[in-house]
Amino acid sequence: MGAALTRYRVIAWIVGVVLILLVVIGMPLKYAFDNPVVVETIGPAHGFLYMIYLVAAFDLSRRADWPLKRMLLVMLAGTVPFVSFYAERRVSAWVAAPQQEQAPEPVAR
Repeated sequence: MGAALTRYRVIAWIVGVVLILLVVIGMPLKYAFDNPVVVETIGPAHGFLYMIYLVAAFDLSRRADWPLKRMLLVMLAGTVPFVSFYAERRVSAWVAAPQQEQAPEPVAR
């Protein structure tokens, strides 16, 4: 499950950064300065990367055996600026918690 978590974490950060660029730079340029070049470039890139994000989130959710509600909330996190970063931290904690419970305790000698 470690590889699935790594894939998810990487794409969550990429989608988050691209979405912030789109919203913070692209949208003001398009609507305030009538220059849609950033939106026309980054918009489709975000759409493509978001599809990869959905696949990575679905893969991780199936491996971690999450309930449907959690999976859907994590998938939606890539649509709201800054939320994918929060979701990435939460997902990392959710995946790490069961692994820490299963780790054997060291034997004192």
